[in-house]
Parts: sequence; C-alpha cells; structure tokens
Amino acid sequence: MKRLLATLAACLTLTLPAGAAPQSDKTLRYAFLIAETGFDPVRLSDIYSRTVTAHIFEALYSYDPLARPARIVPQIAEGPAAISDDFKTFTIKVRPGIFFADDPAFKGKKREVTAQDFVYSMKRYADPANNAQFWVSFESAGIVGLAELRSQVLKSKQPFPYDTEVEGLRALDRYTLQVKTREARPRLIETLFALNDLFGAVAREVVEFYGDKIMEHPVGTGPFRLTGWRRSSQMVLERNPGYRERVYEAQPGADDAEGQAILAKLKGRRIPMVDRVVIDVIVERQPRWLAFLANEHDFIERVPEEFITQAAPGGKLAPNLVKRGMQGVFTVAPDMTLTCFNMEDPVVGGYTPDKVALRRAISLSYDVKREILLVRRGRAVPAQSPLVPHASGFDAEFKSEMSDYDPARARALLDLYGYVDKDGDGWRDLPDGSPMVLTRNTEPNSLSRSIDELWDKALRAVGIKLQMKIQQWPENLKAAQSGKYQMWPVGSTADKPDGQGALQRYYGPASGTQNLPRFKDARFDAIYDRMQGMPDGPEREALFKEAKRIAVAYMAYKVHAHRIITDIQQPWMTGFRRPVFSQDFWQFVDIDTAKQSVR
Repeated sequence: MKRLLATLAACLTLTLPAGAAPQSDKTLRYAFLIAETGFDPVRLSDIYSRTVTAHIFEALYSYDPLARPARIVPQIAEGPAAISDDFKTFTIKVRPGIFFADDPAFKGKKREVTAQDFVYSMKRYADPANNAQFWVSFESAGIVGLAELRSQVLKSKQPFPYDTEVEGLRALDRYTLQVKTREARPRLIETLFALNDLFGAVAREVVEFYGDKIMEHPVGTGPFRLTGWRRSSQMVLERNPGYRERVYEAQPGADDAEGQAILAKLKGRRIPMVDRVVIDVIVERQPRWLAFLANEHDFIERVPEEFITQAAPGGKLAPNLVKRGMQGVFTVAPDMTLTCFNMEDPVVGGYTPDKVALRRAISLSYDVKREILLVRRGRAVPAQSPLVPHASGFDAEFKSEMSDYDPARARALLDLYGYVDKDGDGWRDLPDGSPMVLTRNTEPNSLSRSIDELWDKALRAVGIKLQMKIQQWPENLKAAQSGKYQMWPVGSTADKPDGQGALQRYYGPASGTQNLPRFKDARFDAIYDRMQGMPDGPEREALFKEAKRIAVAYMAYKVHAHRIITDIQQPWMTGFRRPVFSQDFWQFVDIDTAKQSVR
C-alpha cells in the first residue's frame, strides 16, 4: 500500500506552468472528477468550468456563505435593488472603486468596473455568435428590446451591434444600471444578478483583445485569477493581488451550531484567506480517493459512491478518519441525476402514444432504488419529478411514476404498442419490424460502468438490446447539444432558490441548451411563461404541480435521484460549507500551514 501511495504521489506531483509564481504559503489543492471546458461565462453550462469562473468573476449579488435557507446579499452592488411596484423596473447601484484584475488588455491602466460592463456582459448572451447556453434566461426575463435586437442580427447575419442602446438594458450613469422587463419578474435578482460563474462583469476590452482565445483568458473582479491551465489536467489560480479589502461576513441561523462555529472562527478575516488554488482533473474515482488519503489534497468534494462505506458508514465520518482529525460535511443537494432521451431521435423520440409508451417502459424497467443501494451506497433519495430539494416547487409528499420499478408493466406496454420480437432473435423489434437497438452515451469511469451495467441488465430483462457509446464528458455534451444521441445520463444542480430553473430543462425555447432532449409542448411552455411573472404563493405552486405531471407523463427525462453529498476536509482546512445554489467557496476557507506541515 505504501508503494502504491508513493507512486500515486509521484504521479500527482505538480509542475508549475512557465511563468507561474512559486508556491504560495497557503495553497488549496483538490480534484475535479470531470474535465472543464473553458472559462468564458457566456459559453458555459458545465458545473466544473463554472466552479472556476465563480471565483474569477463577480456578479452584483451573491449568497451568504452560511445562511440556511439561502440569503442573497450585495457584492458589487452598493445595496438592495430599487424595484418598481409592478416588478418591471430594476435599478441597481454599482459600488465605486472595484477594479478588474490587471491584464495586458488594459494596457497598464487600472480598470474600474462600471454599470456599462454589466450592460455589455448581458448583451453578450444575446449575441448569436456566442451560442450562449443561458440565453434562455434572458429571453425568459423579457428585457425590453434585447430579444428584438438579437432577432435583427439573426436576420441580417451582421455582427452584433454592442453600441446600440437597448431600452430595457441601460447604464443611466457610470454606476447606475437599469433593467426593464415587459412583464413582471419578481425573482429577477436571483435569476440574472446573483451568479458569479455566469453573470459576473466582463470587460469589453478583454473580449476584443483575446478574440477566439477568450475561453483561455478569463479576467474578472473576483478574488482569484487563472495563472496556469493544462486542459483536462490541471488548473492553477492565485489570489488576485488587486482584490479590494473584503472581510468574512455571514449570518447563520441562531440554532445552526455548525454555521455559528465557522462564523466564530472566521468572522472579520480578510478574504480570500488562501493564496493559491490547484485543481487536478482525476477522472477515475479510486486515484482521486487515494490522493486525498495520501494527503495530496486538502479536501475531497463528492466522495465517490464506491468509497462511501469506507468514508462515512451510516452517514457519519469513519472512526479512522475522525482519528486523523478530518471533518465530514453532509449535504442533501439541490440536484438530480437524469437520463435524457433525445425527443428528435426516430427511435426514442416523438410524442405519439407508441413513442411515449417506449420511454415510459424504459423508465419502468429500471430500478432506481437498486442504483441508490448498490452504486450510490444509499446516499441519495429517489426523485419523483425534476424539482429539487431546497427550491420552490419541491414537495417531499409528491409521488409519481418517475420512481416506479415495474418490469411486468414495462413488458405489457411494449407488447401493447407493437415492440415485440418479430424475427425470433430474442430481442424486441420496432413496430415496423426493423431491429431496435438503443444507444446510451456514457463516460469511461467506474461510476458510469456500474450504472451502465444496471441499465443493460434492466433492459435485457424486458427484451431491449442496449449498446454503450463511451466518450469523455465534453464530447457527450457536444453530442447532446447538437441532438446527435439517443440516451445520455447527466446531473443537474440548481443555481437559485426558485424551482422554475429546473423546468427550463423542458422549456421549448431552451432546446439544444438547457433543454437537452429538445422537448416541446405548448401547454408546458404556457405554464412556464405564466409562472415567470407570478409572485410566490399557492397559485404558483399549483402550476409547479401541473408542470411536474406533464414532465412525468412524457418522460423526456428519466429523473433518478437527489444525491446526498459527502465532502471531507483535512484537519488543516477549515470553513468549508457546501454552497446550496452558488459555486464559490474558495475565498471562505482557510489552510493552517502549521498543521499541514506535520501531516
């Protein structure tokens, strides 16, 4: 074992990129399970890239690091937004004296962030050339004039006119941003102004300076800056030396013992507290777990399911890890695991009764509870709908077919709609008699292999032949976004307290971006649009329930489970509490170098 750990440590020895600063006093080291795609917020959808951009860029608002339930607080904004009584006009003051990190794009000058930077950053989502994954958030917001300008560009096929004024998106002066929407948008602040990873300020000079290399050169106002990147291998970020004076502040609940303990230790400390962050990409779960145990990493986020029984049997940190001084953090995540069905695929897609029956039969054939027990080691709960814990619209009492396991009913549905073995080879054929072989896109890692085996066994039991197409996650994402797949498993984490964000995965205008199955249903879209302008309350909750029923009936996604995430800190790391809706936490943790030196 010692030899294995020594070999692993040698493999994980980090080589600094050319020009990078030497190792700082406090370095936070950990590993991503899946590779990043890049660092231009407008082009991102994956959580790994967004975790990096969340620490480089800053939005007008952010989340209290300890408050539960989540609480939005000003960040670059001077204070709360001035919101009109009809929820159609939002006026936000930008705090003066906040600067972008130094960069060659600024030609040696200090560059202050202004209201115009947020106008520009938001317009980038409307620019068709960027193929923005979250354009649908702006389209749904209904900012006056923005969608119209985008339509003009699409028709003319001319470059996006960033200097053209948009009525609903204006800088009234250097520090005052005003946004106007066509309809009431009571939750616009959390939708468009409280996510560093996506909606932080981007400087126009930087985008124009780096051009098609912008994914490699993120420049923001945040606490860290990217100083080294080996694609799909390692990211190095260092403290932004020009970051403003900012101290640790939080408001955990009075009865929140864990939160109060963190606050007592860190309150008033200048942030960020660490000088450097090094992220390795370790796709295989065992090497990532062993790297943590060998003290190569300061914490492990999302302990791999296959090691949960070693790390936290029964939901409590294992005695041997407690003895080493480690701390476990357990979080019921606002997330879901899903299997996407391509609704435009000629086999699994479509809205006719036979196509719906096929997807429902596939869903009924699969035993989610078995996946949770065997693969996830009990650290998840079956999902009944696409609404997630901690978000509005989630109802722990709601029960649906989504979690049912009933292979007999699956076989009956297949028989009823003509999916029977017509050529005698033992496999079901399509109703027209042609062979039926389903293809599941998947990744080359142990978790995927375990779940793939469950799917193969489940579909074999009802007579459906399944084959696997194994690719890295970024390649599968590209295939899904272009509609070139049949089935693909993904995970989704909510980034705001409003559950409507999850319904965006079924919203017609979001097809090819958030709506990976390209599901289109006029009733669902009407519900989604109506919910946008409604205040929270019983009427809106009733629409959530109706939307959930449509999602279950058509089965564009098989929603599997909501995960219970286990994170573990080494004894020299303190302050970590998994963010519920945001991705940023590096600035809120500390490394005790004295303890680290005797590890």
